[in-house]
Amino acid sequence: MLEARPADVLDIRLPGEAGSKAWRDVSEHARARGIRVHDLEATPARAVERERAGGRAGAEAEVRPRKPSPLASLFENAQAGDRWVALDGVQDPHNVGAIFRTAAFFGVRGVITTTDRAAPLTAVVYDVASGGVEAVPHAIETNLRRALDAAKAAGVWVLGTSEHATKSLGDMPHDRPWLIVLGNEEAGLRRLVLESCDEVCAVPPKGTVVTSLNVSVAAGILLAGLAG
Repeated sequence: MLEARPADVLDIRLPGEAGSKAWRDVSEHARARGIRVHDLEATPARAVERERAGGRAGAEAEVRPRKPSPLASLFENAQAGDRWVALDGVQDPHNVGAIFRTAAFFGVRGVITTTDRAAPLTAVVYDVASGGVEAVPHAIETNLRRALDAAKAAGVWVLGTSEHATKSLGDMPHDRPWLIVLGNEEAGLRRLVLESCDEVCAVPPKGTVVTSLNVSVAAGILLAGLAG
């Protein structure tokens, strides 16, 4: 954050006893950029949090959220092998954060979320993403179907996901630019979004007891499967 968006870091609060080199480096870098650095208040609530964390002291920062990118910029110069992710009503911020982290790991070019029926990019998302929101551009759209149409117009193929699909992930060619669409934790993809996809695939289960995946886990499997 200090390297990518220093102007958006408003305040950093470090543990008073934080004497490690890592924290000293953070403090020095922040002060060099004119960012205020001060100690965390030692409140009873923080003491409880520290005890739950096994005695480790934490740190906090006040940061402006990253601004969304224009949708068209996400698909500029789309090439074979490029990947994007779209979220259709994913509502758990922990899942959204995990998907951003996975997207950053696999070099995804952009993530599309929606304004309605979806988790906003809160502090929880940023925390779980572990830098993924900073690494991957995102767009927030009011109409996901129009976003999928924009992807197709840019030469990107849209891949829906459903446990009821007749094709499996292994049937999908790897040499296309793919936008992977992931659905709501309970309901999956909406019907009209599903109908807008060029292809729909499933990750076939090997077991017989658990036959579905958490959406963030599915995101990792899909991106890894298409990367081979």
